[in-house]
Amino acid sequence: MITSAAWAGKRYAVLGLARSGAATVRALLAGGAEVLAWDDDKAKGAALSGDALFMDDFSDWQEFEADGLVLSPGVPLNRLPLAEVAREQGTPIIGDMELFAQARAGLPAHRVVGITGTNGKSTTTALIAHICESAGLPTRLGGNIGLPILGQDPLPEGGVYVLELSSYQIDLTHSLDCDVAVLLNITPDHLDRYDGFDAYAASKARLFAMQSAGHAAIVGIGDEASAAVARQVSRSGRAEDVTKIAPGVCLDQSKWPALQGPHNAQNALAAIAACEALGISNAAIDAGLASFPGLPHRMERVATKGGVLYVNDSKATNPTSTAPALAAFDRVHWIVGGQAKTDDLDACRAGFGHVVRAYTIGEAGPMFARLLADDMPVTENETLAEAVRQAAANAAPGDTVLLSPACASFDQFANFEDRGDRFRRAVEALA
Repeated sequence: MITSAAWAGKRYAVLGLARSGAATVRALLAGGAEVLAWDDDKAKGAALSGDALFMDDFSDWQEFEADGLVLSPGVPLNRLPLAEVAREQGTPIIGDMELFAQARAGLPAHRVVGITGTNGKSTTTALIAHICESAGLPTRLGGNIGLPILGQDPLPEGGVYVLELSSYQIDLTHSLDCDVAVLLNITPDHLDRYDGFDAYAASKARLFAMQSAGHAAIVGIGDEASAAVARQVSRSGRAEDVTKIAPGVCLDQSKWPALQGPHNAQNALAAIAACEALGISNAAIDAGLASFPGLPHRMERVATKGGVLYVNDSKATNPTSTAPALAAFDRVHWIVGGQAKTDDLDACRAGFGHVVRAYTIGEAGPMFARLLADDMPVTENETLAEAVRQAAANAAPGDTVLLSPACASFDQFANFEDRGDRFRRAVEALA
């Protein structure tokens, strides 16, 4: 695991003991810190071995005189009363990415690539890590993807840590100076956690504010909020650090089977720029792009049956992330719905001409059926399995049955992975 001598003798209150929280407790204890931990699932606390103390309720942490309050990114800062108490007391509110930043001084010489954005960051993060590994660089993948970074072994000298960073993680990070920072895009999302869209965009921009001059800043400028971040970084005296990724750049994606569609062209451009900033050769980058296997639940081709392609894009949890998937295929049977984040599908409209029929599901199903009825045939369904069967019955050879829900999954599923897995099983069950 990754630890730091800087934690020795300090006290930390850790709230939330899922994977990253549990790894944080273990790393802090190994670094010589005292830890007070809490989770509403008491079994998670009991499963942790070591010398951590466990709170019966939130209020106990105030008597602990903590040097830091360590939160899971899933804890909503704007709705957590103790966060305001911590601010009033001057107790730093941090996450595991900040602890990693503090530990960096004691690690073998390395570089860090941080990737954020509303959409595409998981694919881009995994792609950069894959290219680095293919080029022979010791690499760790972490952050909002893969294993908790503090629970992984430190890299040898010359290694690269590739971190997917959500806005929630950036909010809890104060000193992560990325050698390469990537912003893909900023579109409305998670606004229940922020005081409006501008505050959400400002959270993303902080990734660059933490950087030192001379470190690479790669910014997609396909939306005004991201373009404003690029201008802001340039005007701060770092114009030479900025690489802008413009939309609509034509690339030959035919050699990259897992990177189809215009959105993946942008993801690939950002990854290419990041890997060039790391000094990786063009030949190695090309080889990594060609061999990238893709990620589950992100434009994942799960089967072809009777000449019909079935694609699992369950990770598309908002209309903006669904739009590129609609554009990537000519004749689409679109499974859409779930727990809506918006009350419209306007971001998807450019792809409506590709849709043969829509199959609505979940809590948003009736609303989406009404929204789409004037543009395409619509079938309303109670379940995802029913939608798959209906789509399979209607699809012709050469068509694509696409699960790209444009919604969160929590109305009917544990998470987007569960939703994607059930789609795969429904496809497998087809005759």
